[in-house]
Amino acid sequence: MSRIFWTLWKRASYNPDLYACESRKMGVRAHCFENGEHTVMDNLKQIFSDYIDCPIALYGLGIETQKALLILEGTFHIVGLLDSFQEEGELYGKQIISLSECVEQEVKLIIVVARPGSCRAIAKKIGKYCIEHQIQLLDLRGRDLCMTKQDSYRFTKQGISRKQLAGLVDDKDAVSFDLFDTLIMRQVLFSSDVVELTENRFKKKGIYIENFLQKRQQAEKELSIKYAPSLIDIYQFVLEHSSHVLVSAEELAQVEWEIDYELVTARLEMVDFAAEIYRRGKAVYITTDTYYSRNQIEQLLAKCGITRYTDLLVSCEYKTGKTQKLFCHLKDILQGNSCVHIGDDLAVDVESADRCGLCGCQIYSGIDLFEMTGYLGMWEYIESLSSRIKLGMFVARLFNSPFQFETRNMQQSVCNAYDVGYLFMAPIITDFVLWFKKQVMKKSIKNVWFCARDGYLIKKLYDMLCGDELSVYFLSSRAAAIRAGIENEADIAYVDTMKFSGTLSQQLRERFGIVVNEDVSTGKKLIDFSQDIIEKAKRYRHHYQKYIDSIAKESGDIAFFDFVAKGTCQMFVNRLVDNKLSGLYFLQIEKSFMKDKALDITAFYEQDKSPENAIYEDYYILETVLTSQEPSIVGFHENGTPCYTRETRTQQELICIEKMQAGIIDYFLKYCSLCPKDKTEADQKLDEKLLNQIHHIRILDEDFWALKVEDAFFNRMTNMSDLI
Repeated sequence: MSRIFWTLWKRASYNPDLYACESRKMGVRAHCFENGEHTVMDNLKQIFSDYIDCPIALYGLGIETQKALLILEGTFHIVGLLDSFQEEGELYGKQIISLSECVEQEVKLIIVVARPGSCRAIAKKIGKYCIEHQIQLLDLRGRDLCMTKQDSYRFTKQGISRKQLAGLVDDKDAVSFDLFDTLIMRQVLFSSDVVELTENRFKKKGIYIENFLQKRQQAEKELSIKYAPSLIDIYQFVLEHSSHVLVSAEELAQVEWEIDYELVTARLEMVDFAAEIYRRGKAVYITTDTYYSRNQIEQLLAKCGITRYTDLLVSCEYKTGKTQKLFCHLKDILQGNSCVHIGDDLAVDVESADRCGLCGCQIYSGIDLFEMTGYLGMWEYIESLSSRIKLGMFVARLFNSPFQFETRNMQQSVCNAYDVGYLFMAPIITDFVLWFKKQVMKKSIKNVWFCARDGYLIKKLYDMLCGDELSVYFLSSRAAAIRAGIENEADIAYVDTMKFSGTLSQQLRERFGIVVNEDVSTGKKLIDFSQDIIEKAKRYRHHYQKYIDSIAKESGDIAFFDFVAKGTCQMFVNRLVDNKLSGLYFLQIEKSFMKDKALDITAFYEQDKSPENAIYEDYYILETVLTSQEPSIVGFHENGTPCYTRETRTQQELICIEKMQAGIIDYFLKYCSLCPKDKTEADQKLDEKLLNQIHHIRILDEDFWALKVEDAFFNRMTNMSDLI
């Protein structure tokens, strides 16, 4: 967008009516390049003037690097070019060098010549190295790519609002939209992740291409210097520089296309905006830099619900991109009609449109908004492909709208319980279930019991991975297990260490099913009722045994799931079965307290190892969400059928929990479909950071705030609002 338009916008104090009035009054043309609008390239000498006497390297081998060299050469000392996958050779009359050679030649500045998304990926790769060797890493606009970004839960800048965007297109005959990061977005953090996923898919198909990542990137860069290539062109180049690959370029390109198709999702508000413009009778064009064919782009559009548009301009079919002549082709099609082009990239979309006499307008991409918040403090946890998929999914949901900054006080928010489950809870639950499966396989266990009620959703997710042949939703609770498992006074003394919030008569009723009035229990201790407790336990044990005998199981250990526990339930249940219970917990608390109990427990988190971990503050919230729709089990009837306690949750609460569970399930299925099995990792620090967002991002769902965290065993009831 032109500086003139932005000046007007600011002058209008974000009043769309005032903006529209003033712009018409002055006859403003936001595409007014001939009125003095300059591109970033025009200002390079000024931007980097502090480094005139310093050795400089340029990072990137594309056509924009060639343009930058033409401007900088003669004024600056350019020692060479850098690239992620190429460390030798020559291009544009300059040597391609390595990072270590940069240090040897005392390079003080590396200028990254790339689009913003690629700049972020490059900073992640080489940022630490640059800091260690005191090399400045800047993009073309002079922004420090190594600068530590402070996490923020409010947006630091405003962009164009919905009303202002609508006002901008009102007096135009046509509207052109960029595609990627404008109308649709990928559910990965960096576009280069698509190539990494492609290589992984190749290997699964038995296709091995030596140095594939390097060759794939080199092909795109070298061909792009000459023209806008298709994906088949790119893979033909790869094959020409590879040996012993008995697969056609078309077949290889199809694999990458299929992966990208799986990754894309609609930016819903922008899609609706484009549809509304079309309904109003304006011409709608989609102008995209892409190596995909027109037919493939049409498939992407259909998947994302984009069916109403006038025409589609695909760079590889015109053999030229937006920074070259693609907008000129659009202008020819327009035949003098006015048009605004909307896209996320300032240089490629706005400045290039301006140069061709169109009106360029920038909207924020999801990654732009994420970066604006300092990546919510998650940048340091972006290490693996798995973490980049997790955050890609997070960004695609939380920052789907380019108008996020319009929220109250520019604060981030989520509107519904589904998103609370999907965004904050699902990543850590997903990693736990994948870990759980690996542990079951490692231990060669066939029988898997998911302890009620926290095992309800976990079992669902596990069964989606492994089937449910020997997976059991095991009806239990601390109260039910204790009532049936108690054998002596030592057991009673152990239970008494878990302090009950209430009177002795209440404890006898809730924990042991023994009813006495207050007068009888006055002045007495729990141990005084040991005989009554032990005798009643025999009956409870007999009833529980009937239920356990009804469960099909094979010989060998039983994987016994509990979410957060010391091991109490496992200890008492193990007395009722012949099989050994091998505990697999999300979190084991007070492990040292249980060391003399001879329990076999492996935990995803262990409190004794990391007592300061934030997970210990938030697991209550997770417990509330994982639970089943039934009340808690307190025991069994004589025939082995369950006996439930009274339901204390309202119908609204149960529906809210169901919505969060739906979000978790959808996330789980999506992540498992996108991330290759051999690349799934338990990114616990990242998971914890995502879960912690629940304390910082405004939740607008009133039913969520009405939830209560109940623990009948301790006679405690806590409002969700007191935990967050």
